[in-house]
Amino acid sequence: MNLWLHAEFQSLRRAIASSTENDMARKAKKRKYGKGAAKKVRRAMKKRKAGTLKSGRSGRKVKSRKQAIAIGLSEARKRGAKVPKKKKRA
Repeated sequence: MNLWLHAEFQSLRRAIASSTENDMARKAKKRKYGKGAAKKVRRAMKKRKAGTLKSGRSGRKVKSRKQAIAIGLSEARKRGAKVPKKKKRA
């Protein structure tokens, strides 16, 4: 009887582990932003903190966190990383 419970427990553990792996794979596919986009945003944030990130048109120093993220995402889009399309303004 004890051996039977052990075997049941092992099969249950395997089933849970495989479903967790499937969930993780599904989440990776469903992810909005790719790894390349994350790298670009991280780089833009570091440049902003260092004070060397400049905006495109005017060449002024970027101080806003949101603007730094937007610059990183636009660079990622140019390189073809997985990034959602820009939202259209109304």
